[in-house]
Amino acid sequence: MDERTAALIEKLETRHFLTLAEYESLIGYMIEKPASDRAKRTSEDESPTGHQADEAAALLAEKASAVRQRVYGRDVYIRGLIEISNICKNDCYYCGIRRSNHFCERYRLSEQEILECCAQGYELGFRTFVLQGGEDAHFSDELVCRLVGQIKRNHPDCAVTLSLGERSRESYQRMFDAGADRYLLRHETADKAHYEKLHPPQMSFDNRMRCLRDLREIGYQVGCGFMVGSPYQTARTLAEDLKFIDEFHPDMCGIGPFIPHQATPFAKEPAGTVELTCYLLSIIRLIHPNVLLPSTTALGTIDPQGREKGILAGANVVMPNLSPISVRKKYELYDNKICTGDESAQCRHCLEQRMESIGYHVVTDRGDVRGWEDSKQVGYERNA
Repeated sequence: MDERTAALIEKLETRHFLTLAEYESLIGYMIEKPASDRAKRTSEDESPTGHQADEAAALLAEKASAVRQRVYGRDVYIRGLIEISNICKNDCYYCGIRRSNHFCERYRLSEQEILECCAQGYELGFRTFVLQGGEDAHFSDELVCRLVGQIKRNHPDCAVTLSLGERSRESYQRMFDAGADRYLLRHETADKAHYEKLHPPQMSFDNRMRCLRDLREIGYQVGCGFMVGSPYQTARTLAEDLKFIDEFHPDMCGIGPFIPHQATPFAKEPAGTVELTCYLLSIIRLIHPNVLLPSTTALGTIDPQGREKGILAGANVVMPNLSPISVRKKYELYDNKICTGDESAQCRHCLEQRMESIGYHVVTDRGDVRGWEDSKQVGYERNA
């Protein structure tokens, strides 16, 4: 590893931010050049070798792991993921449940089914439930607020996280007032031109960013995130993602490798890699030491040890699936998604064993971002 890269890593650990150009340099160090370029290198070529990139990744992971342990110890928080609907009005070019995928077998869970998933999850030790779905108009403000309120009455010691896409500020406010604690909305890319290559013209980069700002101002614990290795992504666009994260300062950040789905325009595009995803997880942990950082199912899909590698790179959250087994294969954002046939208890037990094998422990806890209660005055004062 060259001295400049080592110095950038040291600077990031100390200051928790870099300039856009410095982020681009740090990412460019990891992104491997095509074989044709490697063949042309001379002894004077300053491009990093695979060994040097591995050294940089190992140093970042070491520092990120140390930071994570100072803040969260060796605890790993679990979130019970409930995929409430795969019906979506949007037509994102990368997504398996996009509106134009006529091969997708659509479903939506009933209120009773969702509440039963939460009850089962509670018995298994889950203290955060994540209601995730496509942008399905059936889930109106009234319905979502009723669901959130009932979950909080049934399980008052639990957090409710919503991931239901773009909505109006008024909608977000109503759901927050009903008791929702967190909201996940991946920004997908902080580069507007890149965003427009991943989405149809009807979707707006500016509106996505407006949603994130509204969620923050209302008082949610807010999560953003992006795919690693998505089509048209460059070191520069990834640098913009990192700069956005260090300026927006999300409470949660979900990143995972891009995995193509056979029924999308990007079906033939190459998948992202575990290596670059873990490299970026480490960087994000150093940017924001307190961030809640999932090691995603997508990591486990492209590598049998992917979720363990994510934790070792600095992540501290895993999200087992609590959805009914009958619908899990239907919520296919990408091909070959794992854990679609396991009972919820099996999913939790499997992840517990996996975390124990690398020296970490799944805990029964809401798992709020550290410092939230103090910095946000107990989640901001809510309407009675």
